[in-house]
Parts: sequence; C-alpha cells; structure tokens
Amino acid sequence: MSITMAERKQDKLLGINTLGIREWKDNSFHYNRYEPTPYKALDELAKNYVLRNTDKVVDFGCGRGRVAFYLHNRFHVPVTGIEANDRTYEDALENKSAYRLRAKHISAPINLKYGLAQLYKIDRADNCFYFFNPFSEHIFRKVVHNIMCSVEKFRREVDLILYYPISEYKNFLETNTPFTVIDEIRVPGGSDEKEKFIIYRLKSAESNPG
Repeated sequence: MSITMAERKQDKLLGINTLGIREWKDNSFHYNRYEPTPYKALDELAKNYVLRNTDKVVDFGCGRGRVAFYLHNRFHVPVTGIEANDRTYEDALENKSAYRLRAKHISAPINLKYGLAQLYKIDRADNCFYFFNPFSEHIFRKVVHNIMCSVEKFRREVDLILYYPISEYKNFLETNTPFTVIDEIRVPGGSDEKEKFIIYRLKSAESNPG
C-alpha cells in the first residue's frame, strides 16, 4: 500500500479529510503552511508516549485537525486545537462534525478554536502541547512563555511534543527555559534525521517564567 493510500485509509477510518497542503495566501512570515503529521509518525508516537485520562492536549496550529482527532480517538483524552487560518479552521470544524458521528462513545471533549496561538489562554488543566513547526520562533517564544506563566500559577508538570523539530525551537528551549528533553522518538523508515519527535518536560518545581 502506498503512503497516500495508507493516509486516505486512516482518514476514512476517522471519518475526516486532512490530506493535502495549504499555503498561506499572503505568504505569512510568521505562520507556516498547513501540512499534516503523517499517520505513521503518529502511530509511533502513540506507541512510545502514552496519554493518561488526566492529560489534556493542546495542538497549536492544528490545521484540519488530524492530530487532535487521532489522539482523541486513540487515548480518549480532551483535546483543544488552535488554528489561525480561517479556511483551514472551517475544514477542521467540518471534520469534527463528521468525526463525532463515529466517536459518540468517547465522552472526552474536542474543542477547536480560531485565533492566534499566542493569544490562547492556557487552561490550568492543559499539560501536553503539540507543535509541528506551525509558526516562527518569535511566536513560539510567546506561546512557551504563556505555558510557563500558567505553570507558575497552577503548579503542574507539562510536556511539549515537537515533530520534525527545527533548530530555532530546540535552541530556545534548551538555552532559555528549564525544559529538558525526556525522549526522542524516531519514525521508522524515515530518510531525514529530523523525522522524529522530541519531547520536552517542565517539572512543576522548576517552573519560572523569568
């Protein structure tokens, strides 16, 4: 089975359509194009990083919602997706309606929010944050700062999951924050050494937004 067929099959199982790439119409400097995380990568993540029913996931730059629906379906945990592209957000809402028809048995909520990632108010229960290079380092710094401020206010352990991590994100986390790497998960058969997840953790006792 080709990758394309495998991707289509997984989408169909979830009742969604997340295929394809979408560029920003204004070639935004701060926001990157929509491109979904491959299902083979998500399968590997799910095998090595198990979400508990007490976890609450936020996907920054959720696109059409693939990661949100996949993790919700796999682990039955609450998921929030944040998307700033209006057309892509509408696609995500359509996918949510279709997905919910197939996932009525899962009581955990899925929330999709339209807006800028740096303006999202971190909920005190949010503790797992997903990034597939959705925006510039400038915005990433603001989002991480918001997360650290939330942890300072409501002490808890939080994780950042970076797929295909860019050096700017890694350098910022490793030189300017107390986040530490707890795992690297490589995608089998990946030809690019960046084809992996890096998981960073901030323990509640270490939090300090500086």
